Amino acid sequence: MKRRDLLTATAAAALTGCARDSGTTLRFWAMGRESEVVAELMPAFEREHPGVRVKVEQLPWTAAHEKLLTAFAGDATPDLAQVGNTWLPEMQALGALEPLEPWLARTPALAAGDYFDGIWATNAPGGQRVGLPWYVDTRLMFVRQDLLARAGIHEMPRDWDAWRATLAQLRRHGMDKPILLPTNESAPLLALALQQPGEVLRDGGRYGNFSGPGFRTALGFYLERFQRGEAPSVSEVQIGNLWQEFGRGSFAFYLSGPWDIGEFKRRLPPELAHAWTTAELPGPGGPGASLAGGASLAVFKRSRHKPEAWALVSYLSRPDVQLEFYRLTGDLPARRSAWALPLNGATLAQDRHAAAFHRQLERVRAAPAVPEWERIEKEMQLAATRAVHGVTDLDATVRGLDALVDRILEKRRWMLDRKAS
Repeated sequence: MKRRDLLTATAAAALTGCARDSGTTLRFWAMGRESEVVAELMPAFEREHPGVRVKVEQLPWTAAHEKLLTAFAGDATPDLAQVGNTWLPEMQALGALEPLEPWLARTPALAAGDYFDGIWATNAPGGQRVGLPWYVDTRLMFVRQDLLARAGIHEMPRDWDAWRATLAQLRRHGMDKPILLPTNESAPLLALALQQPGEVLRDGGRYGNFSGPGFRTALGFYLERFQRGEAPSVSEVQIGNLWQEFGRGSFAFYLSGPWDIGEFKRRLPPELAHAWTTAELPGPGGPGASLAGGASLAVFKRSRHKPEAWALVSYLSRPDVQLEFYRLTGDLPARRSAWALPLNGATLAQDRHAAAFHRQLERVRAAPAVPEWERIEKEMQLAATRAVHGVTDLDATVRGLDALVDRILEKRRWMLDRKAS
């Protein structure tokens, strides 16, 4: 893709001249493995933009959220950063991020239609776009297809009834716990909830809707897996070596994200290379939705180098650069066009293990865009764990969640009501 796809020729010339005179240094905060790898992409960007230097500052994921908030409070935010999609509502509510609509209007190459709809929706909390998807993830099934075949199952379940029947048949053929749903992970339950027509939070995120028919149905299906003995009631830390247990055939289904493609390839013995695959999540009446995940690129409102920061966002969003980032990290590209580029004689969309993610990404939904969501999601997972262990039943769980979440959202309701009056 040529440079005119990133900026107009006039803007690019002005940017290059300005940067050459000022010797601009961009501060770019990135997290985890991505922060280590993205530095490898900076020399090519700097060659395209003489005089612009990018300083990549690495943050661990465990400290990144607090670091961003502290930087905002201390007027020390970087020019741009990698931001988890669930953090965007909080950053937007604080007024920390630059609205991106004007920049996108000047960059026709970054068209909304080239992004997965559900992922694109995560970047506009409150109706204001403050992030651009960088890489994406979602949850689907990692499956020991050889074990299914031994049990006489030759098709992946595509709806909940078929999933139930598949799990029951695996048990009849001697597999004690055919599905792993670690009780310390909220993503599987949230994905099931997002498959329902209703919202997890109602009235524009003012109240919980866990007692509603949608979440209640999802939680009922989730708990049923434990009640029927199909899933062990253990957390991931109690499993020991997850990949080893998957290789041993301790379970046939595991819900996870794209990072585990590389993990299973590295950790499973060569003889199992063709024994496992990935498959989309079944839904109540057919192929189901899953959650929209990943991370986005955001420009901070206090940056003094917004044209240069946007040039870097645009560069990292180029399909060829996104595909190279995938080669380096295994992170799935946010742009549909990157999935169509040649890769090892085919395309990423045709890759044996990535193809299911490509299809699933066309059916993802964003989590509620409220600053309190991460806390709410943790409470949801804790409540579900108590129900798994029989401490509470379904009715008590959903009622208790609604009461707790309504208290968490009390300040939000007050602020929204005050803003409206």
